[in-house]
Amino acid sequence: MKAPIPILRSYSEAEAKAFYVDYLGFEITFEHRFDAAAPLYFEVRRDDCVLHISEHHGDAAPGTALRIEVADIEAFHTDITARGHKRLRPGINETDIGFREVSVVDPFYNRLIFCQRT
Repeated sequence: MKAPIPILRSYSEAEAKAFYVDYLGFEITFEHRFDAAAPLYFEVRRDDCVLHISEHHGDAAPGTALRIEVADIEAFHTDITARGHKRLRPGINETDIGFREVSVVDPFYNRLIFCQRT
C-alpha cells in the first residue's frame, strides 16, 4: 500500500488556491470539472504530500484534521511565515507525544498539523 490521499472540503476555489498554493507552497497537479459550471476538484502536492481539494458536496466534511510529517519543521515554519497569511501566524509547539508542530486551519475549518518527531 501507499500513503492515503486525503480529500478536504472546499467552498471557494479562490480561497482554496490562496491558502494551499500561495500560503502553504503546494503546487496544483491537476484540476477537474464535469462542466464549466460544476464544482472544482483538484490535487495539490508539496514534496511527497498529496492532497485532494473538493467543492463537491459529499466528498468530504469540513472540520477534518490531518497530521502531515515534515523533515524540518523549522524550515517549513520559516517558509510559510515568509509567505504570510492575513489571519494566520502559527508558531512551533512542542507536544507531549513527541512532536514539534505547526498547526493551521484552512478557510473551510480543516486543520493541518505539520509535524516533526523529536
